[in-house]
Amino acid sequence: MGARPADGRSVSVRSDGRARPPASRAPAGSGPLVARRDLDASAAYRTPDPRYAGREPRGRVRRFVHRYGWRAYAVPLLTVATVVTLGDLAANGAGAQPTPVASTSPSSSAPAEASVPVAEGEGVPDAAERAAAAPARAENYVEKGAGSVSVVDVTSPVYGTGPLKRFVVEIEDGIRVDGPAFAEAVRGTLADPRSWGHGGRMSFQQVGSTAAAAHQYDFKVTLISPGNMERYCPGVGTGGYTSCRYGERAVINLARWATAVPDYAGDIATYRHYVINHEVGHALGNGHQQCPAPGAVAPVMQQQTLGLRGCVKNAWPYP
Repeated sequence: MGARPADGRSVSVRSDGRARPPASRAPAGSGPLVARRDLDASAAYRTPDPRYAGREPRGRVRRFVHRYGWRAYAVPLLTVATVVTLGDLAANGAGAQPTPVASTSPSSSAPAEASVPVAEGEGVPDAAERAAAAPARAENYVEKGAGSVSVVDVTSPVYGTGPLKRFVVEIEDGIRVDGPAFAEAVRGTLADPRSWGHGGRMSFQQVGSTAAAAHQYDFKVTLISPGNMERYCPGVGTGGYTSCRYGERAVINLARWATAVPDYAGDIATYRHYVINHEVGHALGNGHQQCPAPGAVAPVMQQQTLGLRGCVKNAWPYP
């Protein structure tokens, strides 16, 4: 008689007395396993199934989303925002490139110091000062030059003792002024012991176009026609009348160089020393000063172009 296993199934016995294994029961309605190409793969992830626990979806995008959740959608947005920002910075940066810092012996455009320079001027004169200077205008200087500048290509000896200050001399093209003569006047003023190098405080040397191109200088002295003063001193308010310091440039107004101002009563030579020392004084870090008292010697950093205010004219820092 055949033995019955614990689960109640009957077991047949072979002729040799050994039990035959029970026949496997297939689920109702099941047939042979057939691979289906039209199976919707996404259906496998719609209902949780313990058989798929721990498995990741197929495909790079699905695995990325499965792994990082909402962060997967933030990455493309951040990427687009970054690209747009970089593009905007590149576009703005391309339009904000500074112009060359030093002109060469051939003409160059102006101004070189276009990126937020320090600017100082003597202001705009009143009507009386303009009228006094007007008669000499047409015959003594060019109202408006070419707008470009050229370096006076001279390298001088060192004048004085003390810390060295190297400077470049520039002259606007088309103003019919001899460049070497203007440079000699600048050197003569700064080499004078009454100028800024007094008592070994500093020394000066003019350098030429090679040093200018390499930016191996401390400041420039540039002669510009009145019609282009606002181009070289934008926002300073020269009115085409006064000189100014703009960035590293001490900009000398050609009109004042040629005719001086009423309070100098035709003493053009002394005024030229004054205007060089005054604007170079700004380039060296000195600000404006007031007339200390009626009859006193005017400080060189007083705005003497606009009037002496009771002081006596003076062209030198250490008279």
